Amino acid sequence: QLQLVESGGGSVQTGESLRLSCTASGLILGVWHIGWFRRAPGKEREGVACIASSDGSTYYTDSVKGRFTISRDNAKNTVTLQMNNLKPEDTAVYYCAGIGSWAVTTVRPMCVPHEYDLWGQGTQVTVSS
Repeated sequence: QLQLVESGGGSVQTGESLRLSCTASGLILGVWHIGWFRRAPGKEREGVACIASSDGSTYYTDSVKGRFTISRDNAKNTVTLQMNNLKPEDTAVYYCAGIGSWAVTTVRPMCVPHEYDLWGQGTQVTVSS
């Protein structure tokens, strides 16, 4: 069964850091584009950071640039999101999602939820001021 499982969420204070992990099962991570998305209370899901399978190119939404880093270790079937200098507005459920590279005609898909079709269960990140 194809599966992505997020872990590493928690509750921190402003300025602290968290490292989220996405572990893939039943698939070869190296041929999957992976993205981190989040849904804040009362808001729609948004793309946070995405990383391509082909060249490892990355995308970050403006609000997290310079603070978050997405990386992948295909041999370990894991994708991480290092979140530094967290802010209250980062509070959300964070989801790992994937799309097979064969289903994308460009080197990477847009970092928007509808481009991805395999989703994890989410992990809560809460940042208190």
